[in-house]
Amino acid sequence: IHRVQPSLQTPQQLMGLSVFAERLGQTVLDGIQNGLGFVSFLGLTIVKMLWALTQPRRFRFTSFVHHLGRTGIDSLPIVAMLAFLIGVVLAYMSGEQLKNFGAESYTVDLVAASILREMGILITAIIIAGRSGSAFTAQIGTMKVNQEIDAMNTIGLDPVEFLVLPRVAALIISLPLLTFFANVMGLFGGAVIAVAVLDMSIPEFIVQLKSAVNLNDFLVGVAKAPLFGFIIALVGCYEGFRVSSSAESVGLQTTRSVVESIALVIVLDTMFVVFFSVVGI
Repeated sequence: IHRVQPSLQTPQQLMGLSVFAERLGQTVLDGIQNGLGFVSFLGLTIVKMLWALTQPRRFRFTSFVHHLGRTGIDSLPIVAMLAFLIGVVLAYMSGEQLKNFGAESYTVDLVAASILREMGILITAIIIAGRSGSAFTAQIGTMKVNQEIDAMNTIGLDPVEFLVLPRVAALIISLPLLTFFANVMGLFGGAVIAVAVLDMSIPEFIVQLKSAVNLNDFLVGVAKAPLFGFIIALVGCYEGFRVSSSAESVGLQTTRSVVESIALVIVLDTMFVVFFSVVGI
């Protein structure tokens, strides 16, 4: 009598592995295709930007001013509130810990360096990615669902020139200004805690702030803002053009736009941190 060896895997398990492998492969292929499409869109946008520099009369200045107001001025309240709260939290938490070592005066150093170099630009970029980047995707996606993009192509208007360039230029300009404003509000939040909790006076805070930071700390944060603004606007517009003919696709691509923008911002910020550390800035 020969004993039949039981199968190591049941048909249901094999089917599950097959489905998993198929989904994994499709996800990888979709990611590669999406990445190649984004690189192509990036190159096209850069070419159009260079062309706009040689043909400034073709640039839609009115649309640029409109988006500059929407992405910049309209974002000031939320940026101010969150940056102020970040400054408060950083100052309070670091101050409580440094009190144990009698070094609470160094709270100003920690808060200033954190906000000026990293937290100010990161918080601002994340807010703009969720607010303006998603709006770009929804606006362009809705136009595509309504076949307005096809109509523009039919009458000979370039969608990249008319829709993408004003939005990209607006974020390149507005994000550094918002970052500067966020830095000011974050430091103000730290000053409030320093005075209210750490028993520091305003003159003492200012003196400590001057000794703790230099121009490089300010420039490191602000210098990243134009690139982050460019990436956020580019991703928002790209995902808008990828919307299909359904309203559900608008919501899906809007979500993808926010997630991809924030992920790219964090990856680029990490690269900047390593680069500035290597060059000693």
